[in-house]
Amino acid sequence: MKKTKLPGDNISLKTKKTEDPLVMQWLNTQSNLMDSLRYLVEKEIASNGVRNLQAFVPMERSTLQAGEPATQEMDLRAHLAAGLGQFAAAVEEVITPPKPPEPAAEEEFDDDDIEAWS
Repeated sequence: MKKTKLPGDNISLKTKKTEDPLVMQWLNTQSNLMDSLRYLVEKEIASNGVRNLQAFVPMERSTLQAGEPATQEMDLRAHLAAGLGQFAAAVEEVITPPKPPEPAAEEEFDDDDIEAWS
């Protein structure tokens, strides 16, 4: 039977020999690994409640590909870029003063017109 963890107990983590390089990069980037993991756990609980992730997470997953951002991150970046483009266009429309109307061209009369009026 699995021992129940209590506050203050130690937990151990071990990486796979085939761990994705991006996972290793993320782990090595954290200045406080436990606090970073705690934050992710808190986000999971806030979104989905307390649950056994193993019942929901596929055993084999290829979300990350070494050297490339996750597909979701790329989708998010594209979505944000599109939104920023629309925002910039809207701001430009608001702050660009309207063009003044062009002055009406003065009508020119030639001698034939003047003769026709007499």
